[in-house]
Amino acid sequence: MGSVNKVLLVGNLGRDAEVRYTPGGAPVASFSIATTENWTSKDGEKHEQTEWHRIVLWGKQAETLQPYLTKGKQIFVEGRLQTRQWEKDGQKHYTTEIKADRIVLLGGGRGADRGDRGDLGAYQDPMKEPAAVTDDDIPF
Repeated sequence: MGSVNKVLLVGNLGRDAEVRYTPGGAPVASFSIATTENWTSKDGEKHEQTEWHRIVLWGKQAETLQPYLTKGKQIFVEGRLQTRQWEKDGQKHYTTEIKADRIVLLGGGRGADRGDRGDLGAYQDPMKEPAAVTDDDIPF
């Protein structure tokens, strides 16, 4: 039996995406999104729990989408979990992040107020086969 490493998230950006470049010149955008779960307990008390997810987006997508990935914007992210490890002062550190394969701009947030294009939809790298978004791709 094989394995699956796939993440689907819908959330809001906590800050504007930041693009940096590797020493080799490859662009990489990083940003965080928040997902919030709301529920009511049996005793009628309302609860809310927010999770923060670090997202990394590589290549042309990083440069193209960066102006639209603004604080508060709601997006759909499809990708996979990736854990990195590094050492600092003799101490090992780990971080788990989502390496995004596809981003869909859903609207809302600061970008919509400025009149930015919210109709970019799913940006697909032109070097990859076009992907069709179906109802099965969206987790709601």
